[in-house]
Amino acid sequence: MNDARTGSRLQPHRWTPPPAPPRAKRKTSVPPMPPPRRIPLPGAGPEDVVLGADGAVYTGIETGQILRIDLETDEVTAVLDTGGRPLGLHAGDDGSLLICDADRGLLRWPGPGRPLEILVDTVDGRPLGFASNVVSDPDDGTIYFTSSSSRWPLDRWLTDLAEHSGTGRLFRLSPDGTVDTLLDGLQFANGVAFTPDRSALIVAETAAYRLVRYPLRGSDSGTADTLVDNLPGFPDNIALGSDGLIWVTLASPRNPVLDTLLPLPGILRRILWALPERLLPAPERTAWVLGVSPDGTIVHDIQRDGTDYAMVTGVVESDGTLVLGSLHEQAVAVTCVPG
Repeated sequence: MNDARTGSRLQPHRWTPPPAPPRAKRKTSVPPMPPPRRIPLPGAGPEDVVLGADGAVYTGIETGQILRIDLETDEVTAVLDTGGRPLGLHAGDDGSLLICDADRGLLRWPGPGRPLEILVDTVDGRPLGFASNVVSDPDDGTIYFTSSSSRWPLDRWLTDLAEHSGTGRLFRLSPDGTVDTLLDGLQFANGVAFTPDRSALIVAETAAYRLVRYPLRGSDSGTADTLVDNLPGFPDNIALGSDGLIWVTLASPRNPVLDTLLPLPGILRRILWALPERLLPAPERTAWVLGVSPDGTIVHDIQRDGTDYAMVTGVVESDGTLVLGSLHEQAVAVTCVPG
């Protein structure tokens, strides 16, 4: 049976997820996330947010525009258009931006008045699809980036989660232009961030409800292990904060229907995915972020219901201020770490 919206054949893989922790059922944290201040944007879907070298926040929206947001004045300015769908961003100390574009690959914008560059649009002779998130080592210029799926595009991200075929990858782009695959078989590889000493990368596996650690130095370099397992929601983009914590977005709590279907024969998922989209499992509206130490301890668990803002997929922390992005909202949100 084919996916009713793409014509591609769903190829479900059976997986038994760990039982969802009790935390997955709660709607808010104690104390709850403070009410966010919305900064309206000229388009929807600020999927990721980063703090630029100039102190402004940058984000990309579904129109292809990259926006500069002044948090003091709430002024929003379009600085370029990628011609695709920008997702994860990385801001360089020199004012440049690295951009994961779901349609065009890994891009670089050197700054105002300079043209957009395509860094990677193919890997091993095949188009780079669904580039998701990116970081760069300022010491040597090495770039690390993820691709969420080699089978499904951005607008079918939920299909990839349901199929659970695990085609996400982590790549390294060396300064000489060589692209190496560091990890493959990841369950919807998403956010990527350095640990504070840049000795390891942390990668979010959205469809496996976990954070993976990939050491870059030492005796265990090149061998991934699990940093945090059995999260109560779907981890999306992640970022290293000014406080030395890895800030993790949880786009939605765990979905009981999906967790029930994943261990069962794949034919049931094929039948379900042939139904109208309105009948499929949908993300639950919430605003939720975690602050995780490099050893995997959850230091902050900050959540509120999704009335004001929902499906948080991007976060940047600076001196206790949290700026949130969302795959669907037509605004970024500003809140803070509860005191």
